[in-house]
Amino acid sequence: MTDNPVLLEMVGITKEFPGVRALDNVTMQVRRGDIHAICGENGAGKSTLMKVLSGVYAHGTYDGRILFDGEEMRFASIRESEERGIVIIHQELALIPELSVTENIFLGSEVVRGMLIDWDAARTQAAELLARVGLDVDPDTPVKTLGVGQQQLIEIAKALSKNVRLLILDEPTSALNEDDSENLLDLMRGLKGRGITCIMISHKLNEIAEVSDAVTVIRDGKTVDTYDVVAGQVDEDRIIKAMVGRSIENRYPTREPHIGETLFEVQGWTVEHPSLPGRLVAKNESFTVRRGEVVGFAGLMGAGRTELMRSLFGRSYGTYLEGRMWLDGKEIAPTSVQQAITCGLAYVTEDRKSLGLNLIDSIKSTIVLANLKGIVSRGLLQLDKEADVAETYRRDLRIKTASVDSGVATLSGGNQQKVVLAKWMYTSPQVLILDEPTRGIDVGAKYEIYKLIHALADEGKAVIVVSSELPELLGITDRIYTIREGEITGELASAEADQETLMRRMTTTSTAPADPAQI
Repeated sequence: MTDNPVLLEMVGITKEFPGVRALDNVTMQVRRGDIHAICGENGAGKSTLMKVLSGVYAHGTYDGRILFDGEEMRFASIRESEERGIVIIHQELALIPELSVTENIFLGSEVVRGMLIDWDAARTQAAELLARVGLDVDPDTPVKTLGVGQQQLIEIAKALSKNVRLLILDEPTSALNEDDSENLLDLMRGLKGRGITCIMISHKLNEIAEVSDAVTVIRDGKTVDTYDVVAGQVDEDRIIKAMVGRSIENRYPTREPHIGETLFEVQGWTVEHPSLPGRLVAKNESFTVRRGEVVGFAGLMGAGRTELMRSLFGRSYGTYLEGRMWLDGKEIAPTSVQQAITCGLAYVTEDRKSLGLNLIDSIKSTIVLANLKGIVSRGLLQLDKEADVAETYRRDLRIKTASVDSGVATLSGGNQQKVVLAKWMYTSPQVLILDEPTRGIDVGAKYEIYKLIHALADEGKAVIVVSSELPELLGITDRIYTIREGEITGELASAEADQETLMRRMTTTSTAPADPAQI
């Protein structure tokens, strides 16, 4: 608990959308210089509350009062809130892929000398900001060549380029691995030391315990609980119960796997970077997944996990050089996404906004999009069946929405991720590749998705999970491969692995992989 004066007070905030009351009389206080965490299930209203605060939803579109440094704020736009020192970093990235890192950081607040942009000064300042967030990239690098985790750090560097008094971070570490997450938490501690106040929306309770001074829990658009964090300790059970309205005894469901013969095999897979000739993102990689098995892939950001998976899925990333793959003993060589789907592969992308969704579509049309033949009869789309399929997945995955006719863009980030998962599950794949499947998803919904993953494996499918959360991999997989710089460096049975061993193999040179038959 801190004795700092109150910097921000939100009183009786109520926000409605057609048919939905997203916020219902929410009240909270944030003290100056604190790191204040906000928790809640997907769709609870966390991001909506921060959009009200930052002027994304202008004054007059909501009820209630915002007091900042004792003065009532009536922001008409996000630019007005930034002028007062309130900067928000949204969960969904807002960078321009074709521009460089420097151009993105200073877009709208260019570094000028006279009437011209001073590019030398801008690059120097950009390099300093990148160093502060722990990102070692050339400021002239086009953003489109960087991974989603690196782009998140660029967003934070962009925010720090402004005169920040209150920094709002919406799921800031959701796309980051453990090392990069820790760097970001260290950065937040440094900002706190300089008197900058932070509001952090997060589902990662260990991070909340590590850095926050206070926690507010929101459920169904209402404030449920607010309490101080004492000496770096937080009552996780209390938070979970407040978030979901019930206790969750185990974070990961128990399971008795029934693993069969090899279903999916990759040998000697080698892929070149799409825009950097000679740079290999996959170097002679080989692995297997058996029927009924959940196999994890662990690696630091930039290790090549996503690059490998995308290249396997219809060669949708990089330049294929060599390698072979087999499904159920039959060699396959899909050279397009459609061919990969036809072969029985499915890929849930980590970047739902750019690669996983059409944000102008409805929920129901998105869910059936990759398997339209499933709702076709006599050459015609059966719209009733489309609605039934979508409603089933809405219920099973706990997608929080008023109707499956609603647009995907109206959903919270976590619920959008569930729609992506539903879309690929509906293709009934033999091999399901899940790249960061629980990114931005709350603890209660994670548990449901873990059960779905296990259910798919129990049906005899091969499931691959790429995750930056090592505890998640250890908790839900049967076997884990580690990757470093485009090479598979090790293989362990999950029951015999721990975070330290995985991290060692993620950061050191190759080791001889174990024989799957011996695991």
